Amino acid sequence: MEPPPGDRPLDHPFVTRPLVEGAGGPARSAEAPLVELRNVAVGYDTPGGDRLQVARDLNLTLKKGEMAYLIGPTGSGKSTVLKLLYMDVRPEFGTVRVGPYHSDRVTSREVPFLRRSLGVVFQDFQLLPDRSAFDNVAFALHVTGHRGRDLKEKTLHALARVGLTHRARALPHELSGGEQQRACIARALVNDPVLLLADEPTGNLDPRVADEIQKLLVRVNRQGTALLMATHDYRVVKAFPARTLALVRGRFVEVDPAGL
Repeated sequence: MEPPPGDRPLDHPFVTRPLVEGAGGPARSAEAPLVELRNVAVGYDTPGGDRLQVARDLNLTLKKGEMAYLIGPTGSGKSTVLKLLYMDVRPEFGTVRVGPYHSDRVTSREVPFLRRSLGVVFQDFQLLPDRSAFDNVAFALHVTGHRGRDLKEKTLHALARVGLTHRARALPHELSGGEQQRACIARALVNDPVLLLADEPTGNLDPRVADEIQKLLVRVNRQGTALLMATHDYRVVKAFPARTLALVRGRFVEVDPAGL
């Protein structure tokens, strides 16, 4: 059914094109995209018994090595989209695919293997408070079976990628906010993910530190890791422009970051 005129994605003031056949539009190569959302609907039951519909027709493709922002105000559903990708939330309708994993047929035993191919960075860091930066990063390797010299080398390499080798033995409370986020990014990268999901990674940082973290994320992307970053910080989006998707009335709309 055709949506009423006031409910169409084209009503967004910064639209460059609606996302009807997937956010990437026509296929630009024969290679299958890394991420696909097709006609996805998702919602929640509120404590009061009402149904909150977060999204009702999400279509998205993200290529290997691509970078994209997901923008929208707090509560618009950005975090839910990321949860769909690491399958902490399943769609009510439609399908989500990340690499070879499909939401409509992935088993609970397979979900941990999906998540090992992803890295996730959160706004509130979520570091273990009683463990050093090194041990926080190494923990991600412990759970995937790494031990000994291999674990140490991979952990030190991840810390070096984010410029935190000199703070490897510091506890989280001894690190600045920017250093804590660097440790989180190192932890997300230590298993060499194909896709990095960042949920408001600069939200708790002042503008100078936020820019440093964003430069780091851009560099990680240029080294070959796909990046999808949810943010409401339009200043960062404009300073480090990339493909930008807005969540508008439960749908994705591609927007021009220069117009934000």
